[in-house]
Amino acid sequence: MNNRKAFTIVELLTSVIIIALLLGLLLPSISMVRTKSKETSQKAQFATIDMALEAFKQDYGDYPPSNRYEGAPIAPPRIYCGAQKLTEALLGWDMAGFHPKTNWRRDGYTGTAVPIGGTDAYDPCRVRVTDITKGPDTLFERKGPYLEVAKTPVFRLGTSNALANDGLYNSTTNVNFTYFDSTVPNYVICDVFGVKKLTIPRTSTQSVTATAGTPVLYYKANTNVKMLTCFPMAAPNSMYNYMDNIRLINLGILPNATKPHTLSTAINEGYFCDPGYKIADPRVPVLPTGERWPNRPDTYILLSAGADHEFGTKDDILNF
Repeated sequence: MNNRKAFTIVELLTSVIIIALLLGLLLPSISMVRTKSKETSQKAQFATIDMALEAFKQDYGDYPPSNRYEGAPIAPPRIYCGAQKLTEALLGWDMAGFHPKTNWRRDGYTGTAVPIGGTDAYDPCRVRVTDITKGPDTLFERKGPYLEVAKTPVFRLGTSNALANDGLYNSTTNVNFTYFDSTVPNYVICDVFGVKKLTIPRTSTQSVTATAGTPVLYYKANTNVKMLTCFPMAAPNSMYNYMDNIRLINLGILPNATKPHTLSTAINEGYFCDPGYKIADPRVPVLPTGERWPNRPDTYILLSAGADHEFGTKDDILNF
């Protein structure tokens, strides 16, 4: 005779409740560990970028610029922000190496002659224009890339066309560049906190899926001044210029870019110098003005939006 007793309804419900409580306690811990792991990976990425920027400086005597405008002569000025210039310096405008004759233009031209922006700083086979007077093959004049392209999370800033899903933002007004009837593929290095799935074509019939993070922002220090403010309204009399990436910030939070970044709404209120924000070094005493001396006054700042994908919040990660 089988004398085993089955679980009663009360016992089953009690077991389920206990398991649910344990899961409720465990899941936040798992999420925290995952976030910490990502933060460690992000700091490692910044360390790699730091080394690449030092190599760039060894070759060219200075870090790449981060000012938001293209190189002169440009009329009217067009936006080519710090994040884009960082990517060009370390990987090249077309991911094939940096050209020393660049004029830091989002269309890849030198900007030193007419028509249409001068010679082809980044056109190894003159594929963008048919004018053979535009210059020789530029590929062998390049240096770098200073980062491994295959291991660097670099993605298109905008999509290749209205129906594509191969770029970070569907609308890149005033940041991306349209040349005649096609969009020039401007790129940005992204952080490790994946937020948007992209479908990237490899051939005419094949594509791969990748998860892109938020663009890494880059601010070069203005070493000609030693102001006590890090991002004051009176740029360029500041150590860093808050406008360097403002148009990119204003594109919104990924993946859908429908919500503005906290940084875009608070930046004009001196949020970068708020003692509670990590761009200001918390070890430095607060000045009478309520501001702090920035931690890297002679180099640059790299900024990740962190796990919440939003610039201007407490989980933002910097390269120091």
